Amino acid sequence: MRLWGGRFSAENDQRMADFTRSIELDRELAADDIAGSIAHVRGLRRAGLLTDDEVDELVGGLTGLAATVAAGGVEWDPELEDVHLNLESALAARIGSVAGKLHTGRSRNDQVATDLRLWLRRAIDRLEAALVEFERALVGLAEREGTAVLPGSTHIQPAQPVLLAHHLLAYVEMAERDRGRLADARRRANVSPLGAGALAGAGYPLDREVTASELGFDGVTANSLDAVSDRDFVVETIAAVALGMVHLSRLAEEITWWSNPQFGFVRASDAFSTGSSIMPNKKNPDPAELVRGRAARVIGALTGVLAMLKGLPLGYQRDLQEDKGPLFDAVAVFEASLGVLSGMLDTLAVDRDRMRAAADEGYTTATAVADALVRHGIPFRVAHHIVGALVAQAEEAGVGLAEVPDSMIGLALGASGDEGASALAAEEGIGDTLRAAASVDGALATCDVIGGTAPVRVAAALRAARARLDDAG
Repeated sequence: MRLWGGRFSAENDQRMADFTRSIELDRELAADDIAGSIAHVRGLRRAGLLTDDEVDELVGGLTGLAATVAAGGVEWDPELEDVHLNLESALAARIGSVAGKLHTGRSRNDQVATDLRLWLRRAIDRLEAALVEFERALVGLAEREGTAVLPGSTHIQPAQPVLLAHHLLAYVEMAERDRGRLADARRRANVSPLGAGALAGAGYPLDREVTASELGFDGVTANSLDAVSDRDFVVETIAAVALGMVHLSRLAEEITWWSNPQFGFVRASDAFSTGSSIMPNKKNPDPAELVRGRAARVIGALTGVLAMLKGLPLGYQRDLQEDKGPLFDAVAVFEASLGVLSGMLDTLAVDRDRMRAAADEGYTTATAVADALVRHGIPFRVAHHIVGALVAQAEEAGVGLAEVPDSMIGLALGASGDEGASALAAEEGIGDTLRAAASVDGALATCDVIGGTAPVRVAAALRAARARLDDAG
């Protein structure tokens, strides 16, 4: 028997029933629905709407039902539309007619909004733990291989040398922001809509605040219409997850390129690689590629929910049934992506020699040479021009900046037209000074500011990151 059928004299068309049911998705909320129902039962008792015996029957039945759900023992009936009607029907089969009192002072509108917030809290807590493990994988790799030197790039062109640890710590910063955004979303989601009813508020003197406290909420929603129609918390969570997936996708892109033999910077382990059905030589970083692809799926989920919400008037609309699929999928994709990338990082092999050789190419230390000239009193714009000319000469001669002879340095300084540079050309030892600055180690050492890639700064940043993660438990 339909639990809402009194108004109707004819059965629904089966096509309509199939189209509108949501049990295949929202049964994910079963444990949260039962938790909300138990708190609601106690609230009904405080309002004088249930006797102690009725409360005992209802709570006992719901507790037993929760155990059955956890054990996978519930047979979900698609004819009962959704998780709420399925559970109420199952409760009635257990304890009889007293189950009919459970829905007093409650609508499926405030019920599902409550369930979804309870589920969201648990989901965000899982994502928080997965992000911490991902950060640990990044920091672990940085501690093992972080003194390797990577050719930092801008415009996908050689720019300046950086420590691999410095590069990895950039992703730690991103993950920290992801954790912060999810924490913000959790805080705003953690208010109880229960007692808002269908849209106007419950018709009984329910103490919403006590019930909210029992469920671990920080407070209650202030407006019953907003309570049942608000899905900001869904959007905020998917938005945080989508940005997190973009961060993972950027790392996945780099792992994919770095593992190409033409780069040869890293090698993915066999445990996190696949082969080809036709090419025996292939070893593909498929997990990274799929993370990159699934980021698009999560971005689509965010766009879909925003588009669904944009035309809805206040009050519950059935369109809101469509919030769960994108939310559940986005969370599942992000959690799985964090796990698989953590595994890839834990088992990634780094070829320090290939990285170092690449860092020596492209005249990546030119900025450090210009900075050395500035420290000798040359204006930066003049220094920039001098080193640019020196790079052109070195490139033509087929040598690196750390190998240019004094004659080439003197020519570049003298041709600048700057008096200070011309005088510097005659200074004893200037060639050795500039060649030292042009070495990779010399260039790294000069970036000695907070957040810079100087080894001493990176070591401190690594220690701070490790301490922060140790505190995270």
